[in-house]
This record gives sequence, structure tokens and C-alpha cells, in this order.
Amino acid sequence: MTELEGPRQIILVSCRYKGKDNVMTAAWHMPTSFVPRLYAISIGKKRFSHDMIKKSRLFCVNFIPKELEKLAIKCGSLSGRNVDKFAVLNIKKARCKKINCPRIRTALGWLECKVVKIIETGDHTIFVGKVVYSKLAKKGKRGKRLFYCANKFTTTLE
Repeated sequence: MTELEGPRQIILVSCRYKGKDNVMTAAWHMPTSFVPRLYAISIGKKRFSHDMIKKSRLFCVNFIPKELEKLAIKCGSLSGRNVDKFAVLNIKKARCKKINCPRIRTALGWLECKVVKIIETGDHTIFVGKVVYSKLAKKGKRGKRLFYCANKFTTTLE
């Protein structure tokens, strides 16, 4: 079924709760409204980030380049319950401008979101966030985005 639904852009979702930072790889995300500007992420209920986002009501969507494919794989295979992924994976983080949450310094762009709606959907929860700040990397620093399709990572043509 996932081959029919792809390709999906891979993002890193960063979050913070009670002074602890975490980052996870995600493929289930989408814009949901222009006015107000809303963005949704779907997170598995067993994921460490799930509880952090549910409690803090904040998250940052980090759009990453193809060059961070190995990082995305590692982020998706480690749990923040057991390790500090930022430290173990040497992820360069920066502060978000409008929310108390880290962001990925090397992202192509990011969306800072405050949760406005939580929708329970089977084994996942959809967090709908109001985008309170967004930034796109300068033209010279942009790269090809990372996608996942048919059980492999890919990107776009020139």
C-alpha cells in the first residue's frame, strides 16, 4: 500500500519538553490550511516524540536535504527515550524564533508550530499546528529534498 501513497518527503520533527530535546524522522505530514496557516504531522503513539509533543503542544518541522539521508535513517532507528539523539548523532541544532523548541541548523527550511488540534487515529495521532514562524534557507544554501518511495530514499531531478 505504501508504494501507492509515495513518494513522501522526509522531514525531521524536533520537540522539547521539560528541558529535554528530541528529534524524529517522519514522512506523514501535510499543510492543512492557508488561513490560518496550519500544518499537520502524524506520529505513532508509541514514539517518544508523541508524548513530548502532546504535553508541550509544540513542534518544529525541519525540511532536510538529500545529503542528510543517513542522519534521517539513524534518527528513525534510535529512541530518544534511551539516547540524546542530538548529542549521539552530532546534530547541529539552533533555537526556534517563536517557540521553545530546537530546530535543525542544516535544514533547508523549517516551520515552528503550536498545536491547535489533536486527532486520535488508530495507532497514530495527528497533531495540527498553527505555523507561528517559518523560514526557507537562502538560495545558495538550498539543496534537493529527501523523499521516500517504494522502500528506498530518493530525490528529484534537476
